[in-house]
Amino acid sequence: MGLDILIWATNHAELEAGEYDANSFDLSRQFCNFMCRADGSLGEESEANQISRLTGVDFSPLYEMQHYIQPEDLASMLEYAEDEEEKQEAIEQAEEANAAAADNLDRVTATIVTLLTKLAAIEDLSSEMAPASFKRAFHREYFSHFALAKWNEYDNTFAQDLRNCKNFLDYAKSQGSTTVFFVFG
Repeated sequence: MGLDILIWATNHAELEAGEYDANSFDLSRQFCNFMCRADGSLGEESEANQISRLTGVDFSPLYEMQHYIQPEDLASMLEYAEDEEEKQEAIEQAEEANAAAADNLDRVTATIVTLLTKLAAIEDLSSEMAPASFKRAFHREYFSHFALAKWNEYDNTFAQDLRNCKNFLDYAKSQGSTTVFFVFG
């Protein structure tokens, strides 16, 4: 049991009605951990910030995807708000986060494609990075083996997670999506 991350679009129900292959869009728990640590909350430079520094790729489009608030999540926030002021804060938070992610599909795709291109040129990414204290044992395997899809029977490599994001982005664009975001659950 653990926290999962999914990549979705604002027209997700329509995507699932088409030729949606969830397995080709699977993101690993390692990727979930990677994105959850992106803010450096553990008091160390996050892997995302290290990769951004090494490649010169701005991770902002990916960070913005984490903060998108779906209508049902906003409804839940409003239901549990203690007063009108808290409700208004939730509405403003959702509006701000969603405006930052609005029509982001092309920006996110450009970020992923650039990451894939630049990371392919780095022979051993894990040796270029300081391992995070969180799940240090998985660091080398997850960030190495760029050409491999999985580093064991169950876990994607970082590169495969990026390729799966790209698969979803291509499919979503072909179905008319314009805004994509991460869902945690």
